[in-house]
Amino acid sequence: MNTQELMKLLEERRTYRRFDESRPIPDEVVEDMKRSAYLSSSAMNRQPLRYIYVRTSETVNAIFDITSWGGALPDGLGRPKAGERPTMFVVVLSARELESRFTDYDAGLATSNLTLSAFAHGVGSCILGSVRVDELCSLLNISDEFRVVTAIGFGYPTHKSRVEDADESIKYYLDEYLDYVVPKRRTEDTVTEI
Repeated sequence: MNTQELMKLLEERRTYRRFDESRPIPDEVVEDMKRSAYLSSSAMNRQPLRYIYVRTSETVNAIFDITSWGGALPDGLGRPKAGERPTMFVVVLSARELESRFTDYDAGLATSNLTLSAFAHGVGSCILGSVRVDELCSLLNISDEFRVVTAIGFGYPTHKSRVEDADESIKYYLDEYLDYVVPKRRTEDTVTEI
């Protein structure tokens, strides 16, 4: 992969919230995702993270039911409807006894690796900040030894998602085609060189 291809991958790997529910994610894609998480950096090499890959439709749907999606969008337009739901979730956990003040950095790096490796295969993702954790722990038999960091929905996107330079608002929205638009602060507004 050259630099131009990498930058294109970074630009297009956005949040997706509508998927082709009829297309399961192939084993070889999942294996690449697992390998990408394995390769992620870990502070002090403590490696506190654990992953649960949920691929059975019954359990995927049960997780979907305890999540919230796209709260900034009007009238529930951010929540996938029937036929648009993810086909897989990855639940990221942290082993409490191995945690440090850097654990959430580790999780960010691993999550980035997971979503990038998935998108290299055309699989989109949505990192969910709103999950009913107690219900998730009960559903997946997650013990108190672990802390749920996040759940990530994956599937083949049925819409586009793009970035644009922000004029004033940085609130994401849907365009006239119901594609996601993410206004970003311009580089010159966020970077200082000395």
